[in-house]
Amino acid sequence: MKYTRFEKARIIGARALQISFGAPVLVDYPANMLDPIDIAMLEFDNDLIPITVSRD
Repeated sequence: MKYTRFEKARIIGARALQISFGAPVLVDYPANMLDPIDIAMLEFDNDLIPITVSRD
């Protein structure tokens, strides 16, 4: 599924918030990567984010 830039921003932001509150990370990331947004972007690039978009 192709996401718009707004959907992508919302998905990455929501996942970064989940990670910052202690949700388990679904991808291996380098030890020096501490920013939840970077980790969420890495998950998004690997298609591992468990968030769906419903369009009407």
